[in-house]
This record gives sequence, C-alpha cells and structure tokens, in this order.
Amino acid sequence: MTTVLVVEDDPRIASFLVRGLEAEGYETEVAGDGMVAASLLVSGSSRFAVVLLDLGLPGASGEEVLELLRKRDTSVPVIVLTARDAVTDKVHGLDLGANDYVTKPFSFAELLARMRAAIRSTGPVVSTELVVDELRLDLLAKVVWRAGRRIELSQREFALLELLMRNPGRVLPRTRILAEVWQYDFTTESNVVDVYVGYLRRKLDRSGSVPVIETVRGAGYRLVTA
Repeated sequence: MTTVLVVEDDPRIASFLVRGLEAEGYETEVAGDGMVAASLLVSGSSRFAVVLLDLGLPGASGEEVLELLRKRDTSVPVIVLTARDAVTDKVHGLDLGANDYVTKPFSFAELLARMRAAIRSTGPVVSTELVVDELRLDLLAKVVWRAGRRIELSQREFALLELLMRNPGRVLPRTRILAEVWQYDFTTESNVVDVYVGYLRRKLDRSGSVPVIETVRGAGYRLVTA
C-alpha cells in the first residue's frame, strides 16, 4: 500500500488529510512535530511515497526537516502544504528541494492530483543506501555511518554488514554467511565468521553504545533493531 507521511501540527488539518487520504486508499503516518518528522525520515524515508510538509512546526521548522531530508534522500517527493503564500516563500521552499508547493486553504482534489504527479515523476528508484536505525550503508562509496560517525570498513567487513543489514532482526546461520560473503565453502569448523564479526563490533560499537550485532548461541548472528 502507498504510504503518505503527513507532517502537520494542526490536529484538525491533520485529521482532515488522514481521513481523505485513507478514503482514497492511501496509508498514512502523522508527525505533528518537526523533530518527530525528521526522525521518521532519517530512519526510513524510502517507506513513504510522498511527504506532505507544513512549514510552521514545533521542534524543528519544515524548512529544517526538508533540508535534512534532502541531504540524505533526494528521491522521496515532498509537497509543502502551508499558509505562507508569498512568492519568496515558494521560491525558498522549492530551492530547498520541495517538489511542489500548495498553499492553504486548498482543494483536496487538486492536492491529490499534485500527489499523483509527484509520485509519477520519481519513477522507479533503485536505492544506493541501506538504512537500519542508526546505521547507514552507502553501497557506492562502500562506507558506513553509525549515528553520523563515518566508519571505514574492509571489503569483507562491508559485505558482511551489508548482508546483516539486508536481513535486520533475522538470525543468519554461519553457513549462509560463509556462502554469501566469501562465496566458497569453508569447513564447518572455520571461525572466520566469528573473527570478522569481532572486527565489525570493534568498529561499530563505541563504549556505552548498544551493540548492533547479536550472537544467537548455536544459530548464528543477527543485526539488532530498535
């Protein structure tokens, strides 16, 4: 189902949008605060087909949310939905990366049409990043960040982490990890997986931070999710 993130601090407007969108077959999530919206988008903007973004928000402004999003994801369509109707405001919003700008009061039918156009304009997107909670892995640059901290990995460490991040929360047996990361058979007694998990843990986990790779005794390893 197509999911729309509604970022709106006015409960009446948010409720109106949710009812209308769900009647049209969309799934919705609502954020009434800029910081909440930023957290949702940072943790997984690819979940949303389009974002409806108010500008006057508590916590963080709509402009700050949009700027943060565009630093991480240029693909998800954003439609600014605001009472600010000055030309300078519209130009600023579009320059920050909004796909469209709709002023309040608005026609719901027109908003739906603009949403459909924004979604069509993105086309099929092949993501070049994996994001799981605090971890962000760039498939092209071959680097990873945890909570904004850049971490350099070896080729094999990167492949191991990529496999874990593509299967968050799932227990991966050592035999599968060996087959997919090393792509040839080791003896079942080989401890190479354990060695490389140790390398990853030392690089990813800092003192006081929650470990991101869990050992499941007798079964394998899994990436811990919030």
